[in-house]
Amino acid sequence: MFIKNINEINRQAWLKQTLLSLPKGACILDAGAGELKNRKHCDHLHYTSQDFNQYTGGGELNEGLQTGLWDTSGIDLISDITSIPAPDSSFDAIICSEVLEHIPEPTHALDEFYRLLKPGGIMILTAPFASLVHFAPYHYCTGFSRYWYEHHLTNRGFKITELTPNGDWYAYTEQEITRLGGLERQHGNWSWPLAYLYSLLGLLYFKLRSKKQAVDLACFGWHCVAVKQ
Repeated sequence: MFIKNINEINRQAWLKQTLLSLPKGACILDAGAGELKNRKHCDHLHYTSQDFNQYTGGGELNEGLQTGLWDTSGIDLISDITSIPAPDSSFDAIICSEVLEHIPEPTHALDEFYRLLKPGGIMILTAPFASLVHFAPYHYCTGFSRYWYEHHLTNRGFKITELTPNGDWYAYTEQEITRLGGLERQHGNWSWPLAYLYSLLGLLYFKLRSKKQAVDLACFGWHCVAVKQ
């Protein structure tokens, strides 16, 4: 069954709007850029990409969600994200999208971003609050709540100018229910046709339910913009 990737759709729309709003000619670093998905929204900017270039798509353990292929041949700066070879105050903006969960000590990356940003520079962050294991073995944490951003960014001299949720518990459940049939079939469970039927009934429910939200329980993640003071 088609997986309704609400998470990706919402996030990419927000990133496009946020990146296009940056002033023309600004220097931006795409930290943990991977396959350069965000580059298409940065044609008006001086764009530099960074990645550690160790993930290849399959993962040593073949566990969790893997991409199969992963091409990072276009990366400009190959380095650890906590030690990027660029001078202090090199960038007007830094984007780091869906990367923090793949860093053993994600707060160290925040320290590096602070060093690299010019005063008044803009940091654009997204990271999962609730996610499945992906890119194993390079998946170290999840659960980046609004309180994580408010605590760690404020303590490092950033001023948060936007902190908005991507979806809520209902949206997360709606997305994941579409995964059920495929997982059951993949794992050889005889009841996989029933799982597909259950998913269809679930999607019908979410189509008909009222649109009250439950962001206080869970969401896909938070979209954050912060300024270096």
